[in-house]
Amino acid sequence: MSLKGEKTKQDIREKAYQLFAKKGYKDVTMKDICELTGLSRGGLYRHYESTEQIFLEIVNASSNKQKNEIFTKIEQHIPATTILEELLSRYTSEMIDSENSISLAIYEFYSNPAISKEDNSVKKQYEISKSTWIELINYGIETKEFNSVNPESIFNVIIFAYQGVRMYSKLMKIDKDIPTQIINEIKRLLLPEEKIEN
Repeated sequence: MSLKGEKTKQDIREKAYQLFAKKGYKDVTMKDICELTGLSRGGLYRHYESTEQIFLEIVNASSNKQKNEIFTKIEQHIPATTILEELLSRYTSEMIDSENSISLAIYEFYSNPAISKEDNSVKKQYEISKSTWIELINYGIETKEFNSVNPESIFNVIIFAYQGVRMYSKLMKIDKDIPTQIINEIKRLLLPEEKIEN
């Protein structure tokens, strides 16, 4: 695909993301995406066949991007605490930003009985995220920056707290202290006491 074609696809995904965050999954149509991108129906269908195809690309791209970022930083020997701080800072911002969360859209998409449970991208996304976090936590343990913990258990605390807040933020107003409390607890689990900033 040409550079222009890739740029168009990226623009489509970015605009569609806004719609999924605002309306959920089931209420977004190809017509909505045409209107927001300024593309004709033919122009949109040249790149994507359905809202499902666009949505799956958005979901998969998110976890792959985080994986690539973290693995690159580990290869560059950036301190585990620095990588952790950047990630948790991003998670804090995302937890309180209900306007840009597609958690509800993800729930709608995968709760649809017509969606094949065998090709479950949420499960794939979970597995990619898990392997990424486990790699980071093991790296931090090896460099003696993190406490000796069970990486999978810590990942589950992180991901389910993060996704839980993102989901609830679409349904009710979330106190801004909640993400901070969660992040502080994660730091207490991972970091030796002398490395925790108050």
